[in-house]
Amino acid sequence: MSHELEPITDPGLPDHVHRAADTDPVAEKRAERQVAILFALSAIGTILFIASYIYIPTTEFIFLPVLGSTNAHELFLGLGLGLSLLFIGLGAVHWAKTLMPDNEIIAERHVMRSEDVDRKGFVDTVKEGAAASGLGRRSLIKRSLGLSLGLSALTPLLFLRDLGPLPKKQLETTNWKTGTRLVTDPGDRAIKASDLEVGAVAQVLPQLLPGEERTLSNIGKDAVLLIRLRPEEFELSPERLSWTYEGIIAFSKICSHMGCAVALYEQQTKHLLCPCHQSTFDVPRAAKVIFGPSARPLPQLAITVDSEGYLIAQKPFSEPVGPSFWERSS
Repeated sequence: MSHELEPITDPGLPDHVHRAADTDPVAEKRAERQVAILFALSAIGTILFIASYIYIPTTEFIFLPVLGSTNAHELFLGLGLGLSLLFIGLGAVHWAKTLMPDNEIIAERHVMRSEDVDRKGFVDTVKEGAAASGLGRRSLIKRSLGLSLGLSALTPLLFLRDLGPLPKKQLETTNWKTGTRLVTDPGDRAIKASDLEVGAVAQVLPQLLPGEERTLSNIGKDAVLLIRLRPEEFELSPERLSWTYEGIIAFSKICSHMGCAVALYEQQTKHLLCPCHQSTFDVPRAAKVIFGPSARPLPQLAITVDSEGYLIAQKPFSEPVGPSFWERSS
């Protein structure tokens, strides 16, 4: 018994379903207003982004005191740019779905390069489609789209503000001074030598004076790692050894390669490791580079104790902290 397969026939396209805006002028006008509103909301998002970038870094938002100026700056930057891109996308999609032509078109297969007459026909079709989209006669959409795109095009120009002015000597100096106490980060608690056991590591910052405020920029330059070894484990010059106290040695936490935070300490090998590019520093030998791209050791901070037994800086860093290109910032 044999079964003959029925020939495959072209089912064709389903019947075209007209949209409300295709037949109802009221629905068409309503859709046009909706698109314009979405583009206007995009413009408002861009204005929020620009205002956040320019004004929030230097002012506190009274109605959001828990955020602080830095967090409010980041929050409203993200909201502004996100709303700008979201609503311009929604407006374009809504415009295409409700107002642009949606006639089905069948394109037959052909050779890769069309005949000249077909290529000319394609260009004519594109021009007709552009005309059919209604941009030329829908002045409300054209104006709102122009406003939205025009404002969003300004946002990259704002970032040029971050290119200057040059920091000059600001990156070369820190807030460590002779007699400055070392305080824990976080916590701002003064620390004594007895607080650190052999093998312990602590991140510290310079103690603030009355009226001073800690900034992100200062934290980035001032962060120091304290590491406690047995005094006999050091392989230091007499001068460098005098910069330690009872086996406690202090180094800048800022990698001398590209400025990442050197945050990994291998207690067995006594190595400090930068997680960004794997520069490795030997703690007993004054953070000498033993692996990776860093070209110089981590700067060492000379420390001692005050009359109350708290750890203090003997003097500022004797060399600039951070990567070498910071020294060329002027």
